[in-house]
Amino acid sequence: MNPSIITRDIDVLDAPTLNIYESVTIISKRARQLAVEVKEELNTKLAEFASTVDNLEEVFENREQIEISRFYERKPKPTIEAMEEFLDGKVRFRIADKS
Repeated sequence: MNPSIITRDIDVLDAPTLNIYESVTIISKRARQLAVEVKEELNTKLAEFASTVDNLEEVFENREQIEISRFYERKPKPTIEAMEEFLDGKVRFRIADKS
């Protein structure tokens, strides 16, 4: 996955829905789902390091916690992942009838 900013063709984005606004809404909802999943995963991993005592020595010694945090910082943003999934046809959606 390419984390850099690239220009997107609007015609490609609205092709699945025939409406750019619906496409953007679908992508944003998927990005929100991905963000929640990543946040829960990160919180679960960091919960292992939670302690009731806060002393200065433990803060400096906890390299594993720092590495976990750095790993999640380097991951692509949920919006980029959602956009790639949408363009690859991996996102399932249905549009409600407007009648």
